[in-house]
Amino acid sequence: MIRENYSFEPEALDGPNKNHELDERIDWFIGKCRETGLKVTPQRLAIYRELIQTTEHPSAEMMYSKIKRDFPGISLDTVNRTLMTLYEMGAANIVEGSGDSRRYDAGMDEHQHFRCIKCKKIIDFHHEPFDDIKVPENINNKFKILRKTVYLEGICDECLKSNK
Repeated sequence: MIRENYSFEPEALDGPNKNHELDERIDWFIGKCRETGLKVTPQRLAIYRELIQTTEHPSAEMMYSKIKRDFPGISLDTVNRTLMTLYEMGAANIVEGSGDSRRYDAGMDEHQHFRCIKCKKIIDFHHEPFDDIKVPENINNKFKILRKTVYLEGICDECLKSNK
């Protein structure tokens, strides 16, 4: 499936227009669900809302623990399948390379990721030269590139300070 991304400014949900931007993203999501023939269920909407409001890059397990507060009957499988559906419809990305559980990101703007190998936190950053990585010609001739991403690993400033 070819994914269409909806791009948002990275700080859009933090500023004075937070409610407007949140409503705009929810409206886009509802439209995208209808366009792709998906039902707009309260659970699906809650999972998407939680994902766009966090900077944690949550795993399905992390999302499940938050969503089950409002939907005690929801299963981890439902949360996992919903997150994969969000990815397939272009409403979220999977943060690759963590080596742990699959992590999700609803930030569809140009950005890269740094993962702390100590605390497992994934941090968004943007370095403009990384936006247009040149793919070697021998790779372009053999494969169809759908997404290019930069993922860095190291030790975050908080872990360095606390010597974790």
